[in-house]
Amino acid sequence: MPHIVVLYTANLDQAAPTTGASADIGRLCRSLADALLTVRDEAGAQVFPTGGVRVLAYPTAHFAVADGSVADAGFVYITLRMARGRSAAVQQATGAALQAATAAHFGPLLAERRFGLTLQIDEGPEVFDAKLGNLHPLFARP
Repeated sequence: MPHIVVLYTANLDQAAPTTGASADIGRLCRSLADALLTVRDEAGAQVFPTGGVRVLAYPTAHFAVADGSVADAGFVYITLRMARGRSAAVQQATGAALQAATAAHFGPLLAERRFGLTLQIDEGPEVFDAKLGNLHPLFARP
């Protein structure tokens, strides 16, 4: 862990009328993953293990935004789920890193398209936590 899930209205994949820009969600995923890898704790150590970072995005085929008066209005919901135990300073640094990456990514599109964006970080008690995989050894430091 951490896992980021991006839910977004599928109309943001369409080209904007003036510049032809789209949300480029694939690039957003990479930017968010890279932002997580930059977060350091109070001792300067990397907070999130490289092999544990995952970002998944899902366009919503069906949606309603606001009252419908803005025909091409869109929405992006980004949530990070991370395990408990990180300090308040690390939580805030994580949020700031993700917010900066999100703002940099969507800044140009916000100048041209109408959409809302929410970014949240969730941390909670797990009632069951099983892991299976072989990614972590690929990023182990000698």
